[in-house]
Amino acid sequence: MGDVLTLGGIAFDDAAALLRGYGLSLQRVAGGEPIPGSYWGDAEAGIIGTTVYARDDTPVHSLLHEAGHLIVLPPERRAVVHTDATDSVAEEDAVCVLQALLGDALPGVGRDRVLADMDAWGYTFRLGSARDYVERDADAAWQWLRDHGLVDGDRRLVPQTG
Repeated sequence: MGDVLTLGGIAFDDAAALLRGYGLSLQRVAGGEPIPGSYWGDAEAGIIGTTVYARDDTPVHSLLHEAGHLIVLPPERRAVVHTDATDSVAEEDAVCVLQALLGDALPGVGRDRVLADMDAWGYTFRLGSARDYVERDADAAWQWLRDHGLVDGDRRLVPQTG
């Protein structure tokens, strides 16, 4: 997976505060313990209901991706999520863009780091990189985020009330 930024490399309270702004909670899992609701296993973040689960070795991009899955869902769908949030390609694409934007909102992280870590993890995109996808190939995902009130016309996050 390379040298990706992990939850242990940033302030846990900053990540928890970001998620709280979207009505989510972040639960720290003890080192070596399995992560509840993790789709990929290993150190990858998990989701159950409105909670994102992560260990200190969980990649930040994974935490933001899984949080993004919950953020794009209406409350009634969030409530029943366990491990796998969607089978919608449109939602998955929107989440890939959203996780980069959430990186900008997280102190010490930033979009550039999230995109680089997505590439290091092995995300694959038609144009070859996460950055190229977000900047040059994700018009439908950007529109989806705008239609759902998550970004504005200038492609900036819309503040949420949690």
